[in-house]
Amino acid sequence: MIWYPYQQMKTMKTPFKIIDAEGVYLKTQERAMIDSVSSWWSVIHGYKHPALNEAIKTQVENFSHVMLGGLTHEPVEKLAKKLQSYLPGDLDYSFFSDSGSVAVEVALKMALQYYVNRGEMQRTKVLSLTHAYHGDTFKTMEVGDDEDYHFILEAYGESKNVIHVPTKIPALEEAFEKYHHELNCLIVEPLLQGAGGMRMYDVGFLKRARELCDAYDVLLIFDEVATGFGRTGNRFVADLVLPDILVLGKALTGGYIGHAVTVANKKVYDGFYGDEPEKALMHGPTFMGNALACSVALKSIELFEQENYMAKIRKIEEVTRREMAGFADPRVKEVRIMGGCVCVEVYDASDLKGYQQFAYAHGVFSRPFLNYMYAMVPYIITEEELLKVLGTMKAWFC
Repeated sequence: MIWYPYQQMKTMKTPFKIIDAEGVYLKTQERAMIDSVSSWWSVIHGYKHPALNEAIKTQVENFSHVMLGGLTHEPVEKLAKKLQSYLPGDLDYSFFSDSGSVAVEVALKMALQYYVNRGEMQRTKVLSLTHAYHGDTFKTMEVGDDEDYHFILEAYGESKNVIHVPTKIPALEEAFEKYHHELNCLIVEPLLQGAGGMRMYDVGFLKRARELCDAYDVLLIFDEVATGFGRTGNRFVADLVLPDILVLGKALTGGYIGHAVTVANKKVYDGFYGDEPEKALMHGPTFMGNALACSVALKSIELFEQENYMAKIRKIEEVTRREMAGFADPRVKEVRIMGGCVCVEVYDASDLKGYQQFAYAHGVFSRPFLNYMYAMVPYIITEEELLKVLGTMKAWFC
């Protein structure tokens, strides 16, 4: 029996059974529906893309996977080299893993060990944001701040090693002044906090964060698992403000295979580099650098570059802003739009009960959560298809 995610198994509704998928459409036995959430924000090129399919087929004819312990291979070498040239600044050192959560765990482990390697054993604290979500593994839950996902940690009591601050500069400055000598890193979902409620904030906060991290010698981590590859309207938020460690996942492989990467700058990498075995990063996911994942990731980045995806994202945002302009309802608290994301927040979560089935009846797959109805569409969506998604969202309130 399947144990489904984020569900009370006793009361859950029967999930839609997908028998095929192509372009922006998921297909059940009864109908085709536009996937308005890109399979948890990852399928940016849509389904069954011929170039991505071919990348998988070509690689599988050679081999599907070999471990990176004592071995290497061309796809992982090419992907690491591509990321080195593709990412901003000196984010040059790629540590691969099999999921976004694990990649964030690696980033947090890097930050802690960076200072341990320097003999600064007191730097055990992490500064994180309120409403943060970084994954469901244990350390990512600890740095997260979402009681709907992470209430289980109440069994341990309040964490002594994580401080949460709102996205307000005075609060950030106060936290640095108070805790800077104990901090190893500040971790953020830059500009857009996803599962914590599609909350959006200003780049000025990140710029000040960079200044404070520099002033107090604290590492800055950007969790761009969700925001990377254009979702905020920026290629990466790291293009605007440069972190010390960048985490990518989801869209890295175009949603084809679970894979992620933790990318460090030279300062961080050099903190592990030397003759002492104990200073090495002792971490190694079995499927890190998977050859199929690396091959499809390379092709995904190529498509993103060659087909001018940033222009596609600008068009999605333009149409969304036009169509949602003036939309209001007494039940709606706020409409938020950024890049390839739109969120309608309601006051009462019960006002979204039944929306998923309503959307399905209108040919759209949606998965609202808590008080949030949102869309993060594949970037290949046509204007007509996007209008259908947005129209369905608005129609629910009529």
